[in-house]
Amino acid sequence: MHICKIIRNFVADLILYTMRIRIPALALLFIALPLLAEVHITINEPAATWTAQKALGNYIGQTVIFDVPLVVCSNENGNIKVSPWRAFQPQSQGFIGSDGYTTAAHINNTCRFSLTGLSGYHRCGEKIYGLKARVNSTNSLAFIEGEWRGNTRADLEAALPELGDYRLLVCAMNLENYFVRNLGPSYLGPDSYAEHQKQRTKVRKALAQINADIFGLVELEEGDDAVEEIVNDLNNAHPERNYKFFRDPSSGSNQKSDYVYDANTVEPIGFPVEINTELVNRKKMLCFREKATGEKFIYSINHFKAMNTGDEARRVREATAVMDIYKSYRSNPSVHDKDALFMGDLNCYAFTDPIAVFTKHDMIDLHRAHHADSSYSYMYSSLASYIDHALCNETMYPQITGMAGYHINSDEDDRYNYERSSDNTMFRCSDHDPVLVGLKLDSTLIYDPSPQINSAEVFRGNANQLVIRNAHSDGQQSYYAIYTVNGWLVERKEIESAYYEVNLPSTPGTYIVYIYYDGQAYQRRLIVR
Repeated sequence: MHICKIIRNFVADLILYTMRIRIPALALLFIALPLLAEVHITINEPAATWTAQKALGNYIGQTVIFDVPLVVCSNENGNIKVSPWRAFQPQSQGFIGSDGYTTAAHINNTCRFSLTGLSGYHRCGEKIYGLKARVNSTNSLAFIEGEWRGNTRADLEAALPELGDYRLLVCAMNLENYFVRNLGPSYLGPDSYAEHQKQRTKVRKALAQINADIFGLVELEEGDDAVEEIVNDLNNAHPERNYKFFRDPSSGSNQKSDYVYDANTVEPIGFPVEINTELVNRKKMLCFREKATGEKFIYSINHFKAMNTGDEARRVREATAVMDIYKSYRSNPSVHDKDALFMGDLNCYAFTDPIAVFTKHDMIDLHRAHHADSSYSYMYSSLASYIDHALCNETMYPQITGMAGYHINSDEDDRYNYERSSDNTMFRCSDHDPVLVGLKLDSTLIYDPSPQINSAEVFRGNANQLVIRNAHSDGQQSYYAIYTVNGWLVERKEIESAYYEVNLPSTPGTYIVYIYYDGQAYQRRLIVR
């Protein structure tokens, strides 16, 4: 934090001068007060140590101007909380006890404050630049003025997230209990037919906007009625497409996962394989062939056990079952392809044991590979995280042009869902964001574990050192993290210079090095002998 020394020094000089020429004290007060009224606050401390109480404690009743943008972290019921940093669920940033976990917990507990006096609707993720506000307390500001930018509804309606030069678009989405037959308070979805029609309108607009070649959908009602309604709505919205689905003999009132695909661009190889460990009809695997190229890939859509206390072991068993089925399925003579993309609501954070099941089998977490620590798809207790995952194996990775959460839901105030409002836009059609992956299938591409991001490079120095070059710039935080292949954090530190040397772990083994720079993530595997 920095108080404008120019103002302070000027006021001190003014006081001395007026004492010499004997200006009355009251006049001096009127001269000095406007200069003391506004305090400029610059945040130049790391997130791990900055606190709102320390920054604002001396200025209660005064006007402050922030020289850095603040981001909306919470908008529940219209109550806005902002912070210099987005508030994340700690286990989406690191394993319990790690630096990433500790920093996230610190931000959540000490860096957020309320912003009152606003007009209009503001989504989480919107940023306010040049905020001028009156300090009510160490955790509350009254808005005076500022410029809002980014992540508005208009921004999201204008375009999908940047996904590169893809040929196929794959979407996984939790539809928050899309039910058409079993309606009412005793069932999982809408309470009435009228409510379902509001839900249908929102979902129809969202899926039509995404316009994917393949949808993997979870929290659908069992049977054909729900998915058939979605397919009909998609084909009506996009007559150039030819969306299809698989007939389902089940007819119960539980949730299921399923595929919807455009038969003009892809064709399935056989029928989905069910993976019924723990929960039935919620984990599926299927190979698709791209018609334009003949290239194939395996797509698994999943919905793991809900995040209740004591259920992590059950999700570990689900993840293990998915990997086991994949190992046998890829060898099927009609498939004979190991390119794999696993997506869906896994009901667990990034740094938990079920995800470690995938990463220890060399599956790549696309959220972190493409967006470092900034990725999210879900909000719970005003904390962002991603429990809607996208992972791929090494042969699939170079064929992925981009990946992103499409933040039409998680950043919305829950008052705009179909149950609580008459809002008929695509926004808040579910409590989960759609997760999008762009594909440009080409089996000749080779996985490069050392891609460059901008001009950043990572290479081995002497026998026990790693050199990180061009991943540092003034005013922009960058850092590296070293993990074991099982996902345990070994070391995480800020990169402090353009040529930075890191001592490698002394214990022999395989490690994954992440470089976080310029909003992107660089990943490299290292073997220490």
